[in-house]
Amino acid sequence: MFDLTRLEAIVAERAASPDPDSYTAKLARRGLGKVAQKVGEEAVETVIAALSEDDKALTGEAADLLYHLLVLLHLRGVPLADVMAELQSRTARTGLAEKAARTHGG
Repeated sequence: MFDLTRLEAIVAERAASPDPDSYTAKLARRGLGKVAQKVGEEAVETVIAALSEDDKALTGEAADLLYHLLVLLHLRGVPLADVMAELQSRTARTGLAEKAARTHGG
């Protein structure tokens, strides 16, 4: 089964690729700022699709957002496992209690 862990591995492999036809390698070479910008763009497109488009459009935009987020995490050296561990720790409390306990204002 395909999952985010597999996508993370593909992103890492392709980001290091010298293949001039690799979008991931090209994006990674453009740097953290460009990738962060793409994550923002994809987030906005996901919101627009959620509010005004069909399920297929939302699915495509959500896939784009997850992909670009994994490229961003890769460039920052943050493993997906760390994000998953954070999510797991948050599920130990109710959503409101967890949010109130956060110190970084998320």
